[in-house]
Amino acid sequence: MAAGQRSSQAGRQSQLSTISRGHSTARDDAQLGHELMNTRIQDTGSLPAEDRKTEESRYGWVIVVLVFLINAHTWGLIGSYSIFLAYYLHSGVLNDPNPLTLAFAAGLSFSTALLAAPLVTRLSPWIGTRPTVMIGVFIQAGGLIAASFSTKIWHLVLAQGLLFGAGVGLIVNVTVSIVPQWFVARRSFAVALTTAGSGTGGLIYSLSIQRMIDSLGVSWAFRILAFVSFVVNGSATLFLRDRNHALGSVHKGFNTGLFRRTDFCLFLAWGFFSQFGFGITIFSMSDFAQTMGFTSQQGSYASAAFNLSQAVGRPLIGLASDRFGRLNVAGISTLAASISTLLIWTLAGKSFAGTIVYTLFGAFASNMWTTVAPVAAEVVGLQTLPSALSIFWIVLVLPTTFAEPIAVSLKTEGTNAYLEVQLFVGFMYLAAFISMWLLRAYIFQQTTQTSSHREDSRSLNQTGYKERLEILYHRSFTLEKI
Repeated sequence: MAAGQRSSQAGRQSQLSTISRGHSTARDDAQLGHELMNTRIQDTGSLPAEDRKTEESRYGWVIVVLVFLINAHTWGLIGSYSIFLAYYLHSGVLNDPNPLTLAFAAGLSFSTALLAAPLVTRLSPWIGTRPTVMIGVFIQAGGLIAASFSTKIWHLVLAQGLLFGAGVGLIVNVTVSIVPQWFVARRSFAVALTTAGSGTGGLIYSLSIQRMIDSLGVSWAFRILAFVSFVVNGSATLFLRDRNHALGSVHKGFNTGLFRRTDFCLFLAWGFFSQFGFGITIFSMSDFAQTMGFTSQQGSYASAAFNLSQAVGRPLIGLASDRFGRLNVAGISTLAASISTLLIWTLAGKSFAGTIVYTLFGAFASNMWTTVAPVAAEVVGLQTLPSALSIFWIVLVLPTTFAEPIAVSLKTEGTNAYLEVQLFVGFMYLAAFISMWLLRAYIFQQTTQTSSHREDSRSLNQTGYKERLEILYHRSFTLEKI
């Protein structure tokens, strides 16, 4: 047993040494991307059961709890902005509030957090994981306190949009890649547990923020959120620990070689279209409820139900991903989000009961955030995961920034005020599903090139464009676990 473990460790050290030497030589980005594709996560997936147990035990589950708490008090806060948005739109507290500007502030906090990814990829290896996250904790709390003094829209844009978003970005862009480093077979489940923190935090904050606004006012609501998030995030940061050095992670903020890979581009397309749908849904539920004639309290219930479905459903999606394949579950969940939007939200959403039923499909609507890290690890491998996620977050900046402004501009009057918004969301999820299913077919094709299907793969390379599309189409419906 010990000899087998030493042999396995020696093999992994040899592979990491090869990657390190290859990265240090003067290759162009295209060749680097090609080599990293060949070092996909298959090396850790082939570990013996004893080694897998060692890799997935001990401190890994502590990291899961810590990142869960951090997500609850970062993404959970962003997800509850729908309560603030509905309050500003319907209360008239701000002087002449422009709906598009308020919607832009919502998306800006989200997109600023993503835009910080390349900076974090460079900063974290330089000063360390914990110092980077702690800087973000201070900036996030400062942004919320600054927002409590906002009297004009541009105050809110700067405070809650830019400053708060930058703080969240410094935190989450570090923590998102830590959990996959500690797990192999149960990676999707572990990541899903941490992403459930976003739904849990959103659930708690969606209910408590409305009550704080009603009893204490919006200014003190911001200040209480600043204090609570600072204490929880700061305490969790003290115990964070990464495995970047052990895995030989490649910290390259913008590895252009990845763009030359078809699978990575399809991965980006899946996230791009998914975020358009999710960005609108998470920020619009409270306003949608009030637009349909429901009370502000019912609007907070709708937002809370949406976050509750994420808190409960994300771990289940993670379990299913480990059992049935990460790309399989990501694709099916995205399709479920499209179908539920086009059928349930459009047809039954006019009643409060129908709205609640739709919000219970929130786990599917947010499945991209549940599966992105495990899917990225499948596509590029653990060594390149920080760089790949850095690019992924940058690509999401555009849909994140403009999703809610698009929803506000598509919104009309009357009982069908949200119909165009609902159709837009549904078709965005449908486009995301197509991208993921093509990615699945492509990876299956690449897998066959290194298996017993090599002869078939060589004949595939000799066929014409039309024949290749036909083969790709048939392989997209294979029942293989991918």
